Amino acid sequence: MSMTRPLWMRGLRLYETGPGLALGGWPTGDLGAWPSERVHARSLFKSLSDPDRFALYSVRDVDPLPAPWLEAPRDEVRDHTLSVVREFRRVPLEASALGLVLFTAQWGNVARLLAALAHFAERAVGFYQPAYLLLARSQEEPRMSALLLGVQEGAALQAARSAAFSIEAPLAEVTPLLAREPEAYAYCPAPELLVPVGGISPYAV
Repeated sequence: MSMTRPLWMRGLRLYETGPGLALGGWPTGDLGAWPSERVHARSLFKSLSDPDRFALYSVRDVDPLPAPWLEAPRDEVRDHTLSVVREFRRVPLEASALGLVLFTAQWGNVARLLAALAHFAERAVGFYQPAYLLLARSQEEPRMSALLLGVQEGAALQAARSAAFSIEAPLAEVTPLLAREPEAYAYCPAPELLVPVGGISPYAV
């Protein structure tokens, strides 16, 4: 008897606070439209450079109907379907810090940027011992890549590292390939998601 693995779709919605922000921190028309059992993960991130800018990451079952984020106007793509380049997960997931960084490549440098970030991701698995790592690119905006990393800060301190994780290492290599500076986001747990003390919600990634 053959069994097929369920297909998951990863989405990333970029938005700013305003009329479209729903109560509780989730943007209007978001994953609330989907049954809870279809949503495997969702994380809210806040920009480190702009306090009004947010990113909503989600993982859900593939559905034949159009997803809410695919209905955005094409002239202002704010919703992205992510294709996985590299992914790593430890079981059980024990993380106390979760960060997201967006990279936008110059035209003609997309493949080089992905290769450099993929190499960094492979090294990060051994050096930072992350609980979760995802490197993905946007299908709607191929120049944009997303790096999501979750770590256990206590383990970093035991290893005598100055930070739980850092993207300083690949910056020297990737900066000439970028159209703009990388955009960093920090995990911002929503009130309706129960977050264990000292850890990240199991529904975050």
